[in-house]
Amino acid sequence: MNFTEKQLKQIHDKGLTLDKVQSQVNLFKKGLPFVNLKSAATIGNGILSINDNERKDLIENYDNKRDDISILKFVPASGAATRMFKFLFKFFEDFRPKEESLNSYINRKKASEMSIFFVGINKLPFYYIVKQQLHKLNKNFGKLSLNEQLYLFVEMMMAKDKLNYGNYPKGLIPFHQYRDHIATAFEEHLFEAAIYASSNGKADLHFTISEKHKNIFDEEFKRIEEIVERKTNTAFDISFSYQKESTDTIALTTDNKPYIEEDGSLLFRPSGHGALIENLNDLDADVIFIKNIDNVVVFKYEQEVADSKKMLAGKLLKVQEQAFTYLRALEADVNEEKLMVIAQFMSNELNLVISTEFEKYSKKYQKEYLFEKLNRPIRVCGMVKNEGEPGGGPFWVKDESANISLQIVESAQIDKKNKHQKNILKNATHFNPVDLVCGVKDYKGNKFDLTKYVDHKTAFITMKTKVGKDIKALELPGLWNGSMANWNTIFVEVPLVTFNPVKTVNDLLKAHHQVGS
Repeated sequence: MNFTEKQLKQIHDKGLTLDKVQSQVNLFKKGLPFVNLKSAATIGNGILSINDNERKDLIENYDNKRDDISILKFVPASGAATRMFKFLFKFFEDFRPKEESLNSYINRKKASEMSIFFVGINKLPFYYIVKQQLHKLNKNFGKLSLNEQLYLFVEMMMAKDKLNYGNYPKGLIPFHQYRDHIATAFEEHLFEAAIYASSNGKADLHFTISEKHKNIFDEEFKRIEEIVERKTNTAFDISFSYQKESTDTIALTTDNKPYIEEDGSLLFRPSGHGALIENLNDLDADVIFIKNIDNVVVFKYEQEVADSKKMLAGKLLKVQEQAFTYLRALEADVNEEKLMVIAQFMSNELNLVISTEFEKYSKKYQKEYLFEKLNRPIRVCGMVKNEGEPGGGPFWVKDESANISLQIVESAQIDKKNKHQKNILKNATHFNPVDLVCGVKDYKGNKFDLTKYVDHKTAFITMKTKVGKDIKALELPGLWNGSMANWNTIFVEVPLVTFNPVKTVNDLLKAHHQVGS
């Protein structure tokens, strides 16, 4: 493929190589395979159900060790809140308060979300902020019709020259209304981290954000730092990073040619949260918790959530300690009996499917085989019972070489035209809430290079538009999907209280986001 001098410079300036761009183009042309599901992971078949006594022991195991290890909480937080307010944008554009009633609009548009929004409006955490602004700007606000008041309420929230919530980072939108203050998701992550992700009175948190939002995150931390540190008796070290330009992917036209901008430059797009494996790879800690920015709860539920996180971390430390012992043994001279014990541990505790040919291997190759499979990053992932939420879930997957492994799979990766695959998806019992605890160091304390454990074939091709034209975009393997495909994986059932994402503004009306509920 021939690129102009300007385009070659653009590729170089992004930190990309010509080979990398060409391989992206080839992926578009060849297409990407669907994942081949073998079965859904269920309790007793890939997902652990932990009883109360074991849960207590795992929490204790973590609490006893946490002051002797480095801990980090990693929070992907780059998204703006646009999708959260999608139906309000529509209302703001379409509703004419002097021409029709609110009920008429809701019936005409079948806008049930608007109905829920207005019924619960005074329970929203930003209700008084918006009302205060409305009364400040319009002295006669109280005399207006209900239709006009509600329209102006939404306008105050959404208009770019007003509160502009739709273009704000989701992490800094008011989420929870307490008696004496309003908390953002960013603030709740700090309170939560103090309970389960702190060590020696200090909590390290890393947020991946959009570069344009760095200043307002800094300002928010300055505003709340003293209060949160006093209330939690914890010092916070907050760091930020941005999705690297070198992880952007080239966009193509529908006939697989690079999309050229009017100025002759190539169109590159951010490649989804899978790019964040690079950001995660830059961090250094013994235990890393991963949780999305919008998945938080009000204070009264935080201890229950924290106990679940500590249980997962206790499980990680317990399994990792045994794995490290076995890795050291494999470095020395082990007998055949010990090799079988190690293989059994890998199968039972790490869900690794050992080759049926294993017993036929020479002892030297058995050692190498076990060592290579065991010496990998480990992730312990919480899974919640499926409540019909869209998104990924835990499955047993068979790759092109017939290797079987536990994976988190997005529904977009599954061929729903294949009846067998569709049935496996339909029978899934659990859902991925993005609740991970990761061990990213080897038995010698060295960090793994996480980029070596990515399955590049699990990328996505999606259709987007650019100035009204259809374009093809490439998303890298998801951070907790294909980017961690070759990690050792443990799935554990966790309670539903741990999964409370705010996908739309109406989710803030649910019990775990309401102080009085």
